[in-house]
Amino acid sequence: MDSLSVVVAALPLMLKGAGYTVMFAMVSMVAGLVLGFAVALLRIAAVPLLGPLAALYVSAIRGTPLLVQIFVIYYGLPGIGVELEPVPAGILALTLNVAAYLSESMRGALDGVARGQWDAGLSLGFSWWQTMRFIIAPQALRLAVPSLSNSLISLIKDTSLVSVITVTELMLATKDAIAQTFQPLPLYLAAAGIYWLLSFAFERVQKRVEARLSLAFHR
Repeated sequence: MDSLSVVVAALPLMLKGAGYTVMFAMVSMVAGLVLGFAVALLRIAAVPLLGPLAALYVSAIRGTPLLVQIFVIYYGLPGIGVELEPVPAGILALTLNVAAYLSESMRGALDGVARGQWDAGLSLGFSWWQTMRFIIAPQALRLAVPSLSNSLISLIKDTSLVSVITVTELMLATKDAIAQTFQPLPLYLAAAGIYWLLSFAFERVQKRVEARLSLAFHR
């Protein structure tokens, strides 16, 4: 069987795996945004005890490999009585990982908003939270979009690591196809092409979002 026929035959299985890849990336990204924003706020507001804990969390996640984090959650937590199925374990690991990086992106974007914007909000009688919600956060979002989009693209590629805990995303689907055909080169190249196409699609979405936000803030 020639290489093209091998790829065509394996494509349905690989595309199904790619669907799981996108699902993992999107769920982890949304949850990571929520957690990352909360962590960024804790650090900016310098909340006693919680602020330092948030900084420790970011340092620990950024200082350890994602693969080790996946192993700790899937293989380590059962040692203390917490057992997770592969899919939720993978989502939890990816969420905790991406949230740490997103929190730094959002913290930088929030710090990048001019101090005068805070003063303007407070002078209007807004509380700290109202100023953050209605004035600071919308401006920070525009600044953070490129970095957040890059994190999403990286997350799409990082999902390949959850294959080690038997989650049938694109990478494990590719390995299964290779086990059946013994044709690693064309199938790994096909997997690389699918990852690239997914990343390219999100890059296009990023540019459209940036353009819309830029237009909205210049009206």
